[in-house]
Amino acid sequence: MKARVYVTLKTSVLDPQGQTIRSALKGLGHTGIEEVRQGKFFEITLSEGEDLESIAREVLSNPVIEDYRVEMLG
Repeated sequence: MKARVYVTLKTSVLDPQGQTIRSALKGLGHTGIEEVRQGKFFEITLSEGEDLESIAREVLSNPVIEDYRVEMLG
């Protein structure tokens, strides 16, 4: 079974890397970009019965500043 876990900063948390990317895009002429938020994702192959929600919450993300979303691939 495969899954993806997407981890992003909470909207209330400043994203300096996203701001830097946005500035670089504007410098390259992409003036229509209003906001960039960066994040990460993990593609995981797991056995039946693994608690992926717990893994995402306790290991892959920092619940104080990050949100996560689990997507099962099959």
